[in-house]
Amino acid sequence: MQATQTDLQVYANQIRYYTLKELQELGFGHYGGSLSIVEVLAVLYGKHINIEPNDAENPDRDYFVLSKGHGGPALYATLFLKKFISEETLYSLNQNGTTLPSHPDRNLTPGVEMTTGSLGQGISAATGIAFGNKLDGRANYTYAIVGDGELNEGQCWEAFQFAAHHQLENLVVFIDDNKKQLDGLTIDIMNPFDFVEKMKAFGFAAERVDGSNVEEIDAAVERAKQRTGKPTAIILDTTKGQGVPYLEQKADNHHIRPSAEDNNAINKALEELEKALQGGQNQ
Repeated sequence: MQATQTDLQVYANQIRYYTLKELQELGFGHYGGSLSIVEVLAVLYGKHINIEPNDAENPDRDYFVLSKGHGGPALYATLFLKKFISEETLYSLNQNGTTLPSHPDRNLTPGVEMTTGSLGQGISAATGIAFGNKLDGRANYTYAIVGDGELNEGQCWEAFQFAAHHQLENLVVFIDDNKKQLDGLTIDIMNPFDFVEKMKAFGFAAERVDGSNVEEIDAAVERAKQRTGKPTAIILDTTKGQGVPYLEQKADNHHIRPSAEDNNAINKALEELEKALQGGQNQ
């Protein structure tokens, strides 16, 4: 896939726009942790992940697992842009009879490889997928996003140890270090210390990048794909509610039932994104 940095930034703006649109249509949801993974989704689906709707069962495809399943709205927006689902389906998020539940379900949504939401389990599944593909001699990659709060779960660290022991160079783990979880700041609830040093200690190649910068994320993925003998951890330095200053500054931005003030600010952000996207199309 050939994509310029400009292409990837436009793609990120589109994902952010449709993430906000579907959440506004529902009227509540996981705004903060969905918005903080927009740029990494843009880089992965805009350039690196080898999967297409018309060939989604190809055994040589790349796999993606959203371990932090509450970021589902951002993934759904991405799958809409990749033509896995329709716009009508996108706006049925978490409503009766939907195929887009609050957290991803592989049995309901095209393009979802693993059902997630019970935190800690997705990364174990991603590790198993990467291990199985390596045993089969496949050249594909498994990409996974875990949350910084999710790493309170011991199961994650068991999976990391297994991945390093089996030298799963085909596994790329992104840690969404947005510094918040459901109940507050990660540093207050359970200090994560230095994710780079921790992942290196567990046998990973690890680096930290600006999680709002598509160019830095892209370069880190390129380095990961050149690496052998070790899985890779890319720590994304992000902000919960990323890309929408009003939501970034909102203390309780994990799950929001927007007030009138919130809706005004979010709708203004949507208008600004729409103008930016229209301006890009007219260039």
